[in-house]
Amino acid sequence: MPDYIFVPLVDLAVVIGCMLVLWLISIPLKDVSFVDSFWAAGFVVIAWTTFALMGEPTPRRWLIASLATLWGVRLAAYLFWRWRKEGPDGRYVALMTKAGDKVLMTTLIHVFLIQGVMMWVVAAPIMLGQSAPGPLGLGVLAYLGAALALIGVFFESVGDWQMAQFKADPANQGQVMNRGLWKYTRHPNYFGDACVFWGLFLIAAETAPIGLISIVGPALLTWTLVKWSGAALLERRLKRSRPGYEDYIRQTSSFIPWPPKNI
Repeated sequence: MPDYIFVPLVDLAVVIGCMLVLWLISIPLKDVSFVDSFWAAGFVVIAWTTFALMGEPTPRRWLIASLATLWGVRLAAYLFWRWRKEGPDGRYVALMTKAGDKVLMTTLIHVFLIQGVMMWVVAAPIMLGQSAPGPLGLGVLAYLGAALALIGVFFESVGDWQMAQFKADPANQGQVMNRGLWKYTRHPNYFGDACVFWGLFLIAAETAPIGLISIVGPALLTWTLVKWSGAALLERRLKRSRPGYEDYIRQTSSFIPWPPKNI
């Protein structure tokens, strides 16, 4: 069996195993919110599992694993800190309440297993970029991808830090965050996420044709962030809870950073 098939299958088994363990941990806690932290940490697990399975530490494998680790460790730590500080996520509380006596099966399937499978698909550039046959060295696409991924880490890190500082000030209670990076995009953290995985795809794409298949990863992630559980879901809630959010929408780019409009 080719490495580019065998390795992702092993990675899938590892991810599902991790999710089952986390589900068991969630039962006595009666809270599944910490799964968001593993959403980031899981990519680090996939990166280094793939790296170990491939054996030879080529420059491409080092680059992909290192970028995935830089992004994943930072985001996992931030999400874990936010969970410990703010408590259970309201989305998961509502899901568990609605599930009633089927809460265990609901959380297993709809929280842990579905997220695990989605993580595995999104991680396609991490897996195929390391396991596909191709040049061992790095070309122009790889350097461009690394630069894009680092831009993504910057946007997400700075955006999260700015939002944390904003929320920490009691004077900002109920206000709209429209400063710093948030002045140019309503979702600098999500934009950063997308940049990281499109960057990883560019690195994987140099191992064409197999690496090109990994476009499913950033494509799924971007759709999720923009249209499904990311920006779309968040903005529906903010429109109800933040009186000035409609004006913010009219002034500020939804995703790609751009100078604000004057209205």
